[in-house]
Order: sequence, then structure tokens, then C-alpha cells
Amino acid sequence: MPFTPYHIGPGLFLGLVLLGLIDFPTFLVANVIVDVEPFLVLFFDLNYPLHGFFHSFLGGTLVAVLLALVMFKIRDKLTPVLAFFQIKQKVSFKRIIVASFSGIYLHILLDSPIYSDIQPFYPSAYNPFFSGGILAGLESYIFCIGSFLAAVAVYVVMLILRRKQKKI
Repeated sequence: MPFTPYHIGPGLFLGLVLLGLIDFPTFLVANVIVDVEPFLVLFFDLNYPLHGFFHSFLGGTLVAVLLALVMFKIRDKLTPVLAFFQIKQKVSFKRIIVASFSGIYLHILLDSPIYSDIQPFYPSAYNPFFSGGILAGLESYIFCIGSFLAAVAVYVVMLILRRKQKKI
């Protein structure tokens, strides 16, 4: 995605739907953290692919492990933020690890059909997902925007159900 916020849509939607299986804040961060790489390439005008090593499953795995370790250390500090949004979760390293890997791999899979410089199976340059057409990008954008709208709907339903439970 040219703009990292597009990755928030699938992150929010899947994070809410899979709330009982994955750690929500870790999944959200995992969906966008890989784009630190193209940001740094652009910001520092580096002679490096916009979507380099960390947009591969190998590089993404390294990021996922580091992210999981960091999130496990700081996760309790995020509980008040989740409480503000009325999202309750049990914290476990297993949920954090699953969220970290799945969020980063989802990011790579969403970007791979669009960008020719992505090598998801690095060190192999082969990208079986790349389509090269304008429609590939359009389909990804539509999916991401649709996911965001679906996430809003899921969240509203969650809030309504929670209020009904409080009245009982």
C-alpha cells in the first residue's frame, strides 16, 4: 500500500473478529510496522528497494519475533487504552505471538500483488503474488477500505451487545 493506513482496515476487522484468539493491539501494530522500512527509504533517500528485506517472510519473521517480545513486555500498559474502547482481552504470550506473525504476514501478502520490488520468499526474487496490473492495486485498496467499514460495523455491534448485556 502506498499509504500504511490502508493496512489498518484488515487489521481492525480481523483483530475484532478474532478477538478471542489473537492479541488486538499486537495485531494492529503488526499490520503497519513493516512499513517503517519504506518510510526510512523515502525519508533518508536511501539507495535501497522501497519494499526490501522486511517485506519478505524471512525479514517479517525477524520483525514478528522482536515485536512479540516488545509487546509482551509493554502489553499491560495498553489495557487502559483497550478499556476506553470497551475491548477486553486476556493477555497471553501465545496470543501475542500469533497476532505478531499473522499481522506481519498479512501485510506482506497484501503488498505482494502490487509491488514489483517485493520478494516475499527472499533470498529468491520470485514473487508468485505479483500481478503487475492496475487492478491488483485497486482490488487491494477496495479490500482494505471494505475491511475498515466492516470493522466499524463489527465494533458497533459489539458495543450494542455489550450494552444489552449490562441491562440484563
